[in-house]
Amino acid sequence: MASAKTAILVTYDRHDSISEAVGLCDSAGYEIVCTIKQRLLNRTKYGVGIGTLDRLKEATEELRPDVIIYDEILKPGQNYNLASVLHREILDRETLILEIFESRASSTESKLQVKLAQLRYEMARAREKVRLSSMGEQPGFMGIGKFGVDVYYNDIRHRMNAIRGKLEKSGRQRELHRQGRRRAGFKTISLAGYTSAGKTTLFNRMTGEDGRTGGELFTTLSTTIRKTVIGGSESLVSDTVGFISKLPAYMIDAFGSTLEELRYADAIILVIDFSDDVPAIRKKLNSCQATLGELGVGREKIVYALNKSDLLGTLQENDAAEDVEQRVRQLGLRGRWVAISAWTSSNIDLLRDTVADVITERLQDVRHAPTVQDREESGT
Repeated sequence: MASAKTAILVTYDRHDSISEAVGLCDSAGYEIVCTIKQRLLNRTKYGVGIGTLDRLKEATEELRPDVIIYDEILKPGQNYNLASVLHREILDRETLILEIFESRASSTESKLQVKLAQLRYEMARAREKVRLSSMGEQPGFMGIGKFGVDVYYNDIRHRMNAIRGKLEKSGRQRELHRQGRRRAGFKTISLAGYTSAGKTTLFNRMTGEDGRTGGELFTTLSTTIRKTVIGGSESLVSDTVGFISKLPAYMIDAFGSTLEELRYADAIILVIDFSDDVPAIRKKLNSCQATLGELGVGREKIVYALNKSDLLGTLQENDAAEDVEQRVRQLGLRGRWVAISAWTSSNIDLLRDTVADVITERLQDVRHAPTVQDREESGT
């Protein structure tokens, strides 16, 4: 078995940022041999200041890692400047996530979505890379070769259009499946949440599946749909790709055909790792809600599944229920929520009942909503 590639990690000096960055590195198969923590990672030339760059250079010469992982989005010029000084491949946050996506993609559709995201990433940086290449700045080092700008752009655009065509075909097929499910009377529930919150474990509990779970990030890239019982009748539950902070819009767009299940679902179960500390929960919750908002998902159909709640109450005199209530107040969480444990199956039936209530209420709202004729007759 091949040994893991080694990396020096440059990240923010905050516990939640370090934890997430380490998780990303682990998921991508990198062994961290040194971590350099900084308050700011957006300096103009190198991303970091000169003093930190000197520390990074010393660590690189001593440890000789395979790559430098930079936990922020780098411009092509910054990437080139760092690589020129450190003589190592530089992976920024976006590149690292794309590597994980590529390693996780198993279905034909998810592989196409990853490839589209990679090309979108490349397109956004193409002009600067070509400029560096034309100046003789080690064009091969950045993996672009000696392409003219028009040839380079057109090649990327052509491949993107071909992939979009295939994904649009998959999207049309998905819509036909949705229409068939609606005609059959199935209600649909989608699981959403920050990556590694326990979505797939909950999906397995609710459906009897045995999908891959674990501490790694992004274990699910393809939508999986299975039957379960909600409110005494058969319904369909779907598991989707996890969210993460600073996920660029083009990545959300690339996975649009997977994430669109959230838009059409009758209810959303938003899974939250409630064993995190409150600032981390707030950050992840805000990220999830922002992404759902970008997808056009209304909050009225969301049920918050406060997962891993069984781990609370062990470090304080409060019991777990008191800790949950306290955290809900601190977060200002509005809407329906259920404290659960996907691992132990605690409160899964209560979660089913709560989801059923949300679906019933939304159906009643639709039935009682005024029609166009009603509005015309009332003069509104």
